[in-house]
Amino acid sequence: MQIPTTDGLADAFAAYPDHGEQHPGVLMNPDAFGIRPVIRDLAAELAGHGYYVLVPNFFYREGPTPIIDLPGHIGEADRSALVARLMPLIKELTPERVLSDADAYLGFLTAQPEVGAGPVAVTGYCIGGLLATRTAAAHRQVAALAAFHAPVAADGPESLLRLTADVHFGHAATDITPEALGELNQSLEAAGVTYTSEIYPGTVHGFTMSDTDAFDPAGLRLHWDRLLPLLSRALAKG
Repeated sequence: MQIPTTDGLADAFAAYPDHGEQHPGVLMNPDAFGIRPVIRDLAAELAGHGYYVLVPNFFYREGPTPIIDLPGHIGEADRSALVARLMPLIKELTPERVLSDADAYLGFLTAQPEVGAGPVAVTGYCIGGLLATRTAAAHRQVAALAAFHAPVAADGPESLLRLTADVHFGHAATDITPEALGELNQSLEAAGVTYTSEIYPGTVHGFTMSDTDAFDPAGLRLHWDRLLPLLSRALAKG
């Protein structure tokens, strides 16, 4: 699929049940390694629970997916070199660009004939979780926000004050200390956000991604145990 934006066309793909019905919309942001089979599998599994899932290539300004060549399995030895190549592109995802793109993505999502009227959700992994958080903070139509092993507080605690969505943040144990988690959760409390925010035991950054050394099957199961009830509850409000 091609999503028109202010800076060009963002390539994307969608997964949804083929029942000829309308479904709640979910905007899913991948991790920094982008759209690849594991992301397609996550989107397809979520779609199987009754959602229309739109996954954009947020690096589209650099070209269509794949932006860089990836090995079939991303080991720890690969990760550092790949992240080094991607970091300049991540830095170009300024808040202004992210919000402009989010407007385009959500407008495209809600215009699809398979997407029902009502609130939508945004999800994200790694840097995609930060993009999802920025999107939810800027759009009241977003009723659910879920981010996993993501730097969700990178914009500062004041950024969380704009959230109106129900939230789940699933943190890798290597990404955040219990003290920092407490500070983040206090910020969510102060913002009046309905949320859960927790460290997934024994996990490392990237634990949802089965094509990496970081993958943790128990962490992925907990991700689904948290994500699916959140979406069911929040999107039913519409």
